[in-house]
Amino acid sequence: MTLVTFAKAVRRHAECPDHDVAGETLRDVLSAYFEAFPGVRSYVVDERGAIRRHIAVFINQDLVIDRDGQSDVVAASDRVSVYQALSGGAL
Repeated sequence: MTLVTFAKAVRRHAECPDHDVAGETLRDVLSAYFEAFPGVRSYVVDERGAIRRHIAVFINQDLVIDRDGQSDVVAASDRVSVYQALSGGAL
């Protein structure tokens, strides 16, 4: 099973404990996680199911690029990590 983890900054906004779920693609994994913890769904994905702009998702150490389809293949030994994306400002 794939381990899904959330950064502390995300945990402040929704209940999202580390949890193992099954799935072959990132969409499968996130959907399974949201079934177990539905309160975090709207924070991570928008009404179309796409990953929100303020969220960064990694499979192991690789940033997910397909934010709409979430078609990235996920192995049982992988770790999906969800972070609140950071943005910079003028100095």
